[in-house]
Amino acid sequence: MRALFPLLLCAAASAHAATVAIDVGHFIEEPGATSAHGRPELDFNRDLAVEIESAARRDGLKTMLIGYDGFMSQLARRAAAAAAADFLLSVHHDSVQPHFLETWDFDGVERAFSDRYSGFSLFVSRKNRSLARSLACASAIGEALRRAGFSPSLYHADPIPGENKPFADRRNGVHYYDNLIVLKTARTPAVLLEAGVIVNRDEELKLQSEEVRKRIAAAVADGLHRCLSGRRSNAGAAR
Repeated sequence: MRALFPLLLCAAASAHAATVAIDVGHFIEEPGATSAHGRPELDFNRDLAVEIESAARRDGLKTMLIGYDGFMSQLARRAAAAAAADFLLSVHHDSVQPHFLETWDFDGVERAFSDRYSGFSLFVSRKNRSLARSLACASAIGEALRRAGFSPSLYHADPIPGENKPFADRRNGVHYYDNLIVLKTARTPAVLLEAGVIVNRDEELKLQSEEVRKRIAAAVADGLHRCLSGRRSNAGAAR
């Protein structure tokens, strides 16, 4: 009976583990931003979402992957698909406003780039029914990313057209973005992650590195685990 006791404890913990729905941002017809070297954002999102799913499972969370096949074009369907989960994380990679873009020649093709900005950003919607939990988890993810050596981009709060997204937690790179459909229509707490700026030539190459991708995924999973398991964190101490 003693030998069975740890197994029973593990089974009980697994049965009560939180479920995270991991949404692969964008779809085939609208694959998002194009990187400085010509790769569509959708490909970056797929790769990172799979890594986050693996890392989250290792941390004891349950997961469900949404939109990986690239055919889910209606954003409200993503939120509906995640309704049975405890949390929704939408995975994206970032660009910049068009007036910041320059051009360069890569392999004989003129590509748009901007090396002006880099770093991650996190977004929550004040129209989400679980704002407090959304914000707590966004801060926990941002703190974990900072501890892993990544920096928030911060430029989405700049008072310029197309940005001006106020900080919810500046230290951890969390902004309010109230009208993002996948966030405001979610029936669960929800956060959108921009993992890095793929029009930045150096950052794009880092984001394509398996080692960097795994570090990002491990940090995101750690933040989710801390938040969803109720472990204490100082993430929001300096908002």
